[in-house]
Amino acid sequence: MDNLFLVAFNKTRGLKVAEKIVKADTWESRSRGLLGRKSLSREEGMWIIPCAMIHMFFMKFAIDAVFIDRQNRVVRIFRKLKPWRATPWVWGAYSVLELAEGAAEQISKGDVLEFRSK
Repeated sequence: MDNLFLVAFNKTRGLKVAEKIVKADTWESRSRGLLGRKSLSREEGMWIIPCAMIHMFFMKFAIDAVFIDRQNRVVRIFRKLKPWRATPWVWGAYSVLELAEGAAEQISKGDVLEFRSK
C-alpha cells in the first residue's frame, strides 16, 4: 500500500517534507479532499492538482496549505488555516500541497518542491 503514496521534498533546502502524500488529480478525489478526516499526521498530506484555492468548510482540524506553480515553485503559503475558512484565489498557483498544521514550517515562498514515488 505504501506504493500509493508520494514523498514530498523541499528541493531548495534538501529536506523531506512528508512521506505519505496522496495525489488528488481527478474530479472526485479533488472534491473529496480531506473531508471526513479527523486529523492529519505530520507525515501525511494531499497534493491537489489542479487547484488555485481551497476551502475548509466541514473540516475538523487546521492545516498548512502550500500553493505551487507548474514548476513546483512555492508561490504562497497559508499556515494554520482553520476550519470554516477559505483561501483567496492564488494567482500563478497550479496545485496545492495540504499538510498537517505546522508541517510547512521549513518551506518558504520561492522554494522548489519535488514529489517522488516511494
